[in-house]
This record gives sequence, structure tokens and C-alpha cells, in this order.
Amino acid sequence: MQNLKVLFEDNHIIVVEKQPNIPSQADKSTNQDMLTIVKQYIKEKYNKTGNVYLGLIHRLDRPVGGIMIFAKTSKSASRLSNQVRQKGFKKRYLAVVDGKFEKKEGTLENYLYKDEKNNKSKVVKKEKKNAKLAKLDYKVLKYNKVKNLTLVEINLYTGRHHQIRVQLSNYGHSIFGDQKYGTRGKGKQIALWAYELTIEHPITKEKMTFRNFPETKGTWCILK
Repeated sequence: MQNLKVLFEDNHIIVVEKQPNIPSQADKSTNQDMLTIVKQYIKEKYNKTGNVYLGLIHRLDRPVGGIMIFAKTSKSASRLSNQVRQKGFKKRYLAVVDGKFEKKEGTLENYLYKDEKNNKSKVVKKEKKNAKLAKLDYKVLKYNKVKNLTLVEINLYTGRHHQIRVQLSNYGHSIFGDQKYGTRGKGKQIALWAYELTIEHPITKEKMTFRNFPETKGTWCILK
């Protein structure tokens, strides 16, 4: 079993760190996924026999690391999924992107279309069939003049396919190491990390915020 960093756990939920390049759930590859890894962790920790229930509430793109939450009961899964639908599920990301922003903070709003065949999304006009609204806020945290890279915090309002990657790239600030939409860092790890998650606990109703930062190495040295 892979090493698993657990940020929080009780009888109802478990919050963990997803390492980059691990699928959120099983895909066409034969690589072990987060759903399987967490199930195995629970099975071994509590000496459970038979199948372990674990509800997948949200996903992170395969190359992206950061916080994920899973539900340990069907009731918790239902309530957390409802929070996602009702926009009560708050996620913030950190990204290292190309170039310098004109404004220290702002809102990006576009319509995105997902190309299923190529598994890519692109910015399109509102009128295009199947186009979906994508909205996010960004805030500049640090700019490295020598490398011409900017560390930004992203607050998502919508959760579209590859949304952060597509929108930032569209405005000339592609994420460093993004192999699909990027212009810099080819062959490097994408510098996008889900660092903060805020939920209402599905049973106690307590508002809970979890934070987890990437290791300050490689591109992430800009965090220092």
C-alpha cells in the first residue's frame, strides 16, 4: 500500500493528501488510484473484512496534487455531494504561472467547451452548444521577476473540466509544467495544488477548513 498522509479522520469522513500523478479513481491505466488506496488504508487500520465503503465526493485531475475528502458512510456521502451541488463546498488552489499579472486580483469568467475526443477544454462563445460557464477568482501572492513566474491563489466558483488550467492559459498565464495547456516547463510536474478545502461536517454541521501545502522544492520554491 502506498504511503498515505491523513489530514483528518473520524467515523464519517477522511481527509487526505493526493500526490501528483495518482488518479482520483480507477481509470484506463493500471495505476493504483486514491479511492483504492484509502479503502486499503481503512481496511488495514481497522482490520475490516469484506468490502469497505468509501464515497468519492470530488476529483482532482491526475497530475494535480492536494487535498481530497472521502465519505466513510453513505449518509455522509449524500450530504457532502449535496454541498457540492449547492456550492457549499469551497476549494482553493495554489498555482505557479507564466508572466506578471496587470492586476493583483480579479475574476475570470468564460464559457468552456469540453472536447471529449481529445480530453481537452477550450474557451468558446456563450452561444456554442454545450458551452458551460466557468468562473474563478485569482489573487497574486508573489512575483519572481528573474524567472517571470507568479504564485497565485485560485478560488473556484464552478468546477469545469480543466477549468483553472484552461482559463489561466487563455489569459496568457499558463501553469508551469502543464503539458496540455502550458507554454513553459515541458516535462516538469504541473505547479497546481489544491491546498485548502472548507466544508460543513455532514453530521455535526461544524464548519471545517483543512489546509495542506506542497513541499517547497522545484517550482514550488517560489513559496519560500
